[in-house]
Amino acid sequence: MTLTEGIFWGLSVLALSSALGVVLSKNPVHSVLWLIVTFFALSGHYILLNAQFIGIVNLIVYAGAIMVLFLFVIMLMNVKKDKEPQKQHLVKFIGVIAGGSFLTLLIALVKQTSQLQEKTVLLKEGTIGLIHPLGKA
Repeated sequence: MTLTEGIFWGLSVLALSSALGVVLSKNPVHSVLWLIVTFFALSGHYILLNAQFIGIVNLIVYAGAIMVLFLFVIMLMNVKKDKEPQKQHLVKFIGVIAGGSFLTLLIALVKQTSQLQEKTVLLKEGTIGLIHPLGKA
């Protein structure tokens, strides 16, 4: 394994573990701090891809400015409550139904797009005749 591959795998583990920290952290300030670590790891990936400009812009804009803004907003909010009130089971069920419906819609759109691309290829090759929407050729 070369040094570049080692750095890549190290940054990948760091990015994935810090992304899990963002999602699993109960404290919003800790979540933002984990997000900053994730942005640093992604900037390292950009630099490995020889895209130094994007890596530095990611650090300056996202990890610098936007994360400071997030921290400022979180600290202005009243997050001193120890525990968030528990959501009702009906609200959780509706959330699962809405998420499943959205996932189904995304899958249908991807399938429809792939079918349209196949038809476009066949149309360019001349194997299908163009059909007029009103039934006229």
